Amino acid sequence: MNDKDDDKDQSLREDIRRLGRLLGDTVRNQHGDEVFDLIEQVRQNSIRFRRDADEAARTELESTLDSLTNDQTTQVIRAFSYFSHLVNLAEDQHHIRRTRAHQIAGSAPRAGSLAHTIEALYNTGHTTQQLVDFFQTAQVVPVLTAHPTEVQRKSILNCQMVITRLLDERDRMQLTPEEAAANEEALGRAVLTLWQTRMLRTSKLSVLDEVENGLSFYDYTFLHELPQLYAGLEDLLVSKDPAFKQTELPSFMKMGSWIGGDRDGNPFVTATILEKTLAMQSTRAFKFYLDELHTLGSQLSMATLLVKVSDALQALAQRSPDHSPHRSDEPYRLAISGIYARVAATYTHLLGLLPTIAPSGDAPVYATAEELAADLDIVHQSLLEHGSAAITRGRLRHLRRAVRVFGFHLAPVDLRQNSDVHERVVAELLQAANPAVSYLAMSEEERIAALIVEISSARPLASPYLVYSEETQSELAIYRAAATAKKRYGDGAVPNCIISKTDGVSDMLELALLLKESGLLHPAEGRLDVNIIPLFETIEDLQNSAPVMDRLFAIPAYARLLASRDNAQEVMLGYSDSNKDGGFLTSGWELYKAELDLVQVFSRHQVRLRLFHGRGGSVGRGGGPSYQAILAQPAGAVQGQIRLTEQGEVITAKYGNPEVGRRNLEVLAAATMEASMLADAEQPPKPEFLSAMEELSAHAFKAYRDLVYETEGFEQYFWESTVISEIAGLNIGSRPASRKKSTAIEDLRAIPWVFSWSQCRLMLPGWFGFGAAVQHYLKTHPEDGLQTLQAMFKEWSFFSTVLSNMEMVLAKSDIGIASRYAQLVKDDALRARIFPRMEAEHALTIEVLKAISGQDELLAANPLLARSIRNRFPYLSPLNHVQVELLERFRNGDEDERVRRGIHLSINGIAAGLRNSG
Repeated sequence: MNDKDDDKDQSLREDIRRLGRLLGDTVRNQHGDEVFDLIEQVRQNSIRFRRDADEAARTELESTLDSLTNDQTTQVIRAFSYFSHLVNLAEDQHHIRRTRAHQIAGSAPRAGSLAHTIEALYNTGHTTQQLVDFFQTAQVVPVLTAHPTEVQRKSILNCQMVITRLLDERDRMQLTPEEAAANEEALGRAVLTLWQTRMLRTSKLSVLDEVENGLSFYDYTFLHELPQLYAGLEDLLVSKDPAFKQTELPSFMKMGSWIGGDRDGNPFVTATILEKTLAMQSTRAFKFYLDELHTLGSQLSMATLLVKVSDALQALAQRSPDHSPHRSDEPYRLAISGIYARVAATYTHLLGLLPTIAPSGDAPVYATAEELAADLDIVHQSLLEHGSAAITRGRLRHLRRAVRVFGFHLAPVDLRQNSDVHERVVAELLQAANPAVSYLAMSEEERIAALIVEISSARPLASPYLVYSEETQSELAIYRAAATAKKRYGDGAVPNCIISKTDGVSDMLELALLLKESGLLHPAEGRLDVNIIPLFETIEDLQNSAPVMDRLFAIPAYARLLASRDNAQEVMLGYSDSNKDGGFLTSGWELYKAELDLVQVFSRHQVRLRLFHGRGGSVGRGGGPSYQAILAQPAGAVQGQIRLTEQGEVITAKYGNPEVGRRNLEVLAAATMEASMLADAEQPPKPEFLSAMEELSAHAFKAYRDLVYETEGFEQYFWESTVISEIAGLNIGSRPASRKKSTAIEDLRAIPWVFSWSQCRLMLPGWFGFGAAVQHYLKTHPEDGLQTLQAMFKEWSFFSTVLSNMEMVLAKSDIGIASRYAQLVKDDALRARIFPRMEAEHALTIEVLKAISGQDELLAANPLLARSIRNRFPYLSPLNHVQVELLERFRNGDEDERVRRGIHLSINGIAAGLRNSG
């Protein structure tokens, strides 16, 4: 690192030192010098070992950690876990600091910003009209999901928000000595509060707990930052072309959610839970609108003596139930008061709740959010027409956008269920109607024929006079609840139904039949009220995805339904499960090929493709930087529309801080624009690249499957060498870790699979098989193999993104720490058969990665991540060491509650330290 970079990071180092000192002071004040000295000794030895490879420091560190009592262990874990959280806050603040510094200095727009993207589009000859056309059909939707690795409590997040605000205050203001001292004191109080706040949950999360946690990010970020993002983009476009003046963009970016609607493997998601979820979401939206309207009413104090208003605004004011003589000559206030009264009436009508501040009188309800938006438009237009355009650009502008983005439902809730469940329900319905019919015994073609008949008939299949199984009743109930919700909150409340484990056309038609039975499919009109979305998850399913969609589109009955959805079809691709099924490299390659094949099929049938990427936070689940991932999609795969999951453990990291959250939302929008409008700028991959990738994937698949699924005892090795058993016992999600009551890797959810490997610092799902694949390729192409791979890395964004993500995972792995976890395997022979294979592949993968990228060290081209690792990893090593020690005690029968709690605390701390790899 050069001196200039060092200077840039000075403020970061100061923040880390300040927070570390305050945490140390807290520990000393709360627990005495002895505990503080112990933690400081561990910290210094860990830093010496990580920085200088000091073997004496390692010996002393291990000796100290192995001799801790249970109480001491708990304090060490808490100290290093909280420090990891504090480093995260300091790094986030530093990203904000550096972004602002670039903006203040007038630096060129940075890649991933909308300013950079808009400039690139104009520089490449794109016209204003092309941009207008793009926004008319664009759709960018990050979808929040709850998963059983989310370890962050909302109470901890609240404490962190206070610390973030205080750090930000130091950056943005020139503090007097007294103000600086007050800020320092407030930081100390916040760190003390954090230390005294319980990190672990005492009971398992319910689905509604997960809903509430998800909603907190609307308070922190989405309700405020999304409208600001739109305003900034509109202003940016005007600066590039004045023709955009007074043009308001369509609301192409919205939030989505699975929380409360994802039933795949989660028996706790029911029709009642869906109803409560939507009510909770709607409550959040209405409270926000009411608060904003109340404040807006206090601000729009213009009097008719001084301003003119439009006839529409005057009519709006006259309809207001506010008859106060103090406001009789303030038409804008009267108009807003009337709007407030109508919103309050709607709030009470839909949710049975009363606003905190009572309206000025009775008013009719709004039938739709569009009616509310229209009234706000009247206020906006009147201000424009009478010389008050500047006033429209404040709170009113953001509120108008919020109503269009969030409606009365806040965020659309997707429903998801496994195709096996749909199959059983349809089989029961058909057999109940005609006992001679055995749907399960039918071939795929017979099923398709039978289902086409049923979805084309207006005759109901389900009868209120028959008794069905609990499963069938539950499935019908949730779709009927969705139909009711759409009428109650608006059509956007429940727009999508996703089918997990889709592997055939019948899976799609089974859901269509259930939607017909629930009033969401109308055979007579050929109308479908929701999107039917297949989720292709395994390697085989990805390979079959294009043929399945090709066959589906050829069915006239389905094509008619699709026409009612504007001939747009969404397809979801599963990153996590395909990775667990076939390994990192093969998963990425099969996803890429599936997208190429789908683009061709959709083009042939003249259907618009919208891809829904089921990406996790960690690289082993399709994670990694969103900007590069979207740009690495094959040409034609984005088409202006993309949805992608924001899963469990990364939601806090990406959206817990409002400014960081807006930056992440901006990155998604910018990448979607570039991938859609600049896709032709990158040449298609050369045939030799495709051929090489096919060879690499085939051999990587073989190496991965041979280890994970074909090595005798590997399942036992996994359960004994990782914290998977203990993760299953953590109160960190409403959904079980496995789909079935078994220890089979096939049944284990991909999320805890990756999470477990991350905890032991091996991170196997993010790299295993690549080294062996490259080694084999170089042996079979001795003359030009390496040159081909190097060219692929330089010229093909897909391949370079794959390697970049793998490099990040390898840099965060630690084979020495992983070897400690291997010692947990009781069978010496089993350990000796498996761990050396992983160790050798790890070393080989790093070696070939460096050879292809031309780097001497990992992360040589990513100094920001390298810096992050230097800052935090000395504090992770002790957590891993102590976690292994506690696992040994626990599994050897130590029933001390402090041991179990210590394991769970260490899981939290390691996850915090690893961030998007945890």
